[in-house]
This record gives sequence, C-alpha cells and structure tokens, in this order.
Amino acid sequence: MPIFEYRALNNQGKELKNIINSENITLAKQKLKMGGLMLIEIREQKAEVAQKGQITFGGKIKVEDLALLTRQFATLIKAKIQIVESLSALTDQADNPKLKVILAEIRQKVNEGSSLARALADYPKVFDNVYVNMVEAGESSGTLDIVLLRLADFTESQVKLKNKIKGAMIYPIIMILFGSIMMGIIFAFVIPKITKIFISMKKELPLPTKICIWISSTIQNYWWAILLSVFLSYIAFKKYTSTEGGQSKWHSLLLKLPQVGTLVTMINVSRFCSTLATLLNSGVPILTSMKIVKNLISNVHIQNAVEDAKISIAEGGTLAIPLNKSHLFPSMVTHMIGLGEKSGELEPMLQIIAENYDDQVDSKLAGLTSVLEPVMMVAMGCAVAFIVFSVVVPLMNLNSLR
Repeated sequence: MPIFEYRALNNQGKELKNIINSENITLAKQKLKMGGLMLIEIREQKAEVAQKGQITFGGKIKVEDLALLTRQFATLIKAKIQIVESLSALTDQADNPKLKVILAEIRQKVNEGSSLARALADYPKVFDNVYVNMVEAGESSGTLDIVLLRLADFTESQVKLKNKIKGAMIYPIIMILFGSIMMGIIFAFVIPKITKIFISMKKELPLPTKICIWISSTIQNYWWAILLSVFLSYIAFKKYTSTEGGQSKWHSLLLKLPQVGTLVTMINVSRFCSTLATLLNSGVPILTSMKIVKNLISNVHIQNAVEDAKISIAEGGTLAIPLNKSHLFPSMVTHMIGLGEKSGELEPMLQIIAENYDDQVDSKLAGLTSVLEPVMMVAMGCAVAFIVFSVVVPLMNLNSLR
C-alpha cells in the first residue's frame, strides 16, 4: 500500500507533518479530511531498493537512531504488544523522516504476511546481516524480545566504540589541519615579503634560508600543482588499496606499525568476539555466525584467519586452533576460546574476552592520544624553529653590516 507524506493544519491551527497509508492519493486526502485536518501538501514517499540493495531515496540512517529504535522495539515486544502494532508505534515516534518511511513499509509487509526478518532484509543499508539473522533466530525460537534487547546492547556498544575512535582522532586531525594552514600562510604571504630584504643584501644566504625561500616560491607559484598532486595521490592510494594485492599489503603494514598494529588487532578481536557471542546467544547457527562475523572484520588478514576457522568448524574441527595458527589473535584469546569450546561455555567466554578487549581499546586509544600530542607539538615546534632560524640569521647578518 502506498505511503504518503503530508503537511496539514489541525483544528487549533497547528501545523502537523506525518505519513499516512492509503490505496491512492485521493483516499489519503479523504482520510485526512475526515480526521479534521486541513491539507497543505501531500506526496507519495517511497524507500525504493536498488538491485544491489542500496536505498535510493536518501542517505544513511544513523546508527544512534537504529540503536534507539531497537531498544524501543524490544520494550514494546516485551510488553506483549503485537509486531504490527509495535511497528505502528515506532513509525509514529520516529523523528527521522527516512526511517519513518522505512518502518511504515516494513509494517505494511509484515501486515501482508511477511516475516519481520524478511521485511528487514529488504533494507540492507539500514539493517545489516547481523540484525536480520538475529531477528530471524528470535522469531523462529519465540524469543524475539530477548534477541532485540541483545541487539540493542550490541548496537549501542558498537556506537560507543565508533565514537571512542572518532574522539581519539579529532585532536590529531585538528592539529594537522591547523598546523598545515598556518605553515601555508607563513610561506605564501610572510616569507615573500622578507625575501625582498634578503635579496637586497646581495650576500650568500645560509642553506636553511635558501630552503625556506624555495618552499615559499614553490607554494606561491605551484600551489595548484601541490593540491592536484595531493588529490591524485589520494585517488591512487584508494584505487591501489581497493585491489586484492594492494589491500593485502596495506593491511599487513597496518598490523606491523607500532601502536597502530596493536590497536587494529584489539578492535577486530573485540568486534569478532562480541558479534559472535551475540549471534550464538541469539540462536544463529555457528557457521552462519562465522560468515557474518567475517564480513564485519576490517582487516583482510584477520578475515582470512576467521575463514580458516569457519572451514575447520565445518569439517568437525575447533575454532581455537586455526585462530592460534594465524598468529594474528593473541594467545590469551585463543586459549580462552579453546577452554570455552571444551567446557561448552563458548558464548560466555567470548563475551568475557570482548569486554576485556573493550577496556584495553579504551586504554590504548588514551595512550595513543597521549603519545601523539607531544610528538605533534615537537614537530610543530621544530617547523617554527626552522622558519625563525632561517629568517633571523640573515637579518642578524644585515644588522652587523649596518
């Protein structure tokens, strides 16, 4: 059934904006009129899905919105409210107009006999494989309320991790941008004025001063070439890392970098353990869970290790041994996973590892930020000292000549 977005005035003259389901626009107008509303504007709204599963009517739905939606959905289902009625309430409460339309369409599909999981699967850019498979497992086992609560916790934990990483990177990025802009202004506008004084000296200039003048001249005359080369380098890097060989080499380099490599490993191990524990606790089969988890890992080498573990499980082997052989998962992690498999307590053990590594990621991010701050301050200090030395020495020579 088509969905129409409308703006109308109620009896008190207050403007309302909402959506309504109707067979056609004429019946939608009649419904609004019968409800005592004076229509201002109405149009059909669709969340069309492209062949590859991309939503074509708008941008992404924020993960924060999805986490809140899931928490509200779990509360409604736990209160024994029917799925269709819960979706109606969620549609009314949604602030995001795109999400409102998607929820209305999902409600309509469920009302027409579709399962909730199948309806959610039509919007893969909003509800990923983890979400859909967990909901499907919850529906089949009759524990949808419990699964949704786990999903809400899982989604919120992913949001927190994402925000922590962003927060740790804000300061370095601001420092780099601010420092680059200041250096550019100095070399483009300040140094050229001082250069005229140096030229009038008609004397051999020190090497640092020559370098400073050359940098200034290059920025003044070829700034467009510098910007173009930076842009082309970025495009070339993205294209190279999109290839199988380039991605493998880049991800291998990331794992070898001091501090960064450890952080990448910790983040992926935490994501692996928390996602696998959530899926298994929700009743998703282990092979399906491993396939989903593999797609959530950001490093291709750790992905390959997870794929080897999936193959091992399919052949009747263990999860811990292939992960240990990869030398990418810390020995403590593989040892605890092995103990969990032997004792039949794999899910709780994975959850313990995830919580432990979440704490370690926090500490590592804080430590990385504390290391970067003095390094960047020293680098900026050296750059300023170089400029000052390059300018002051010739001016002192000029003073002595006078």
